[in-house]
Order: sequence, then C-alpha cells, then structure tokens
Amino acid sequence: MKNIYVGNISFQTSEQDLSTAFGAYGQVERVQIIKDRETGQSRGFAFVEMPVDAEADRAIQALDGAKLDGRAMKVNEAQPREPRRGPGGGGGYGDRGGGGGRGPRRESRW
Repeated sequence: MKNIYVGNISFQTSEQDLSTAFGAYGQVERVQIIKDRETGQSRGFAFVEMPVDAEADRAIQALDGAKLDGRAMKVNEAQPREPRRGPGGGGGYGDRGGGGGRGPRRESRW
C-alpha cells in the first residue's frame, strides 16, 4: 500500500475527481481531502492510497505537475508526519534541555 500526498488542489476538487484521476493508473483504495476542522473547507491537499506500488509510482510520475481543475498538482509519496509536541514543556536554553518541570539541579548556585 502506498500513501500519496497530493498538494495544490483546488478547493472545488472532490474526492471523486481525485479518484478518477488516479484510477487511470490503477486501483485506488482510498482518497481523503484534508479539511479545516472549523469551517469544513478543503485545506488544498489530500492523500490517496493505492495498493499496488508500481501503479502508485506511475500515477505519481504522470500526475506530478498535471492540471486538475485549473491547478498544477504537487504529487509525491507521502512522508510520515513528524510527531507534534504537546502542550506544556517549553523552550529551554543551550544544552540544558527543555523546560516544563522542576528536576534536580545539576550545579550549585554560586
């Protein structure tokens, strides 16, 4: 299963539109347009899952830069998302590590 990132899509592009475009290169397992939580409006990118790697690779090659609904799509293999830092913690300074809690002191005060 290959997960494909599709960026720079029109806000009018539907999941069916993407399924049709990618379906020309092989079987499409799933299409998900990412939407804003508050408004439900498309955020301008999507993910397409294709079960056969060779078909997915052909779709990536063919569709990267191709126009759909007047926009040149950016298509590549999706990269794993970097873990988000949760609330709390905080910056830190130099090589002392992050903030966010009281730990043992490593050096005495003057």
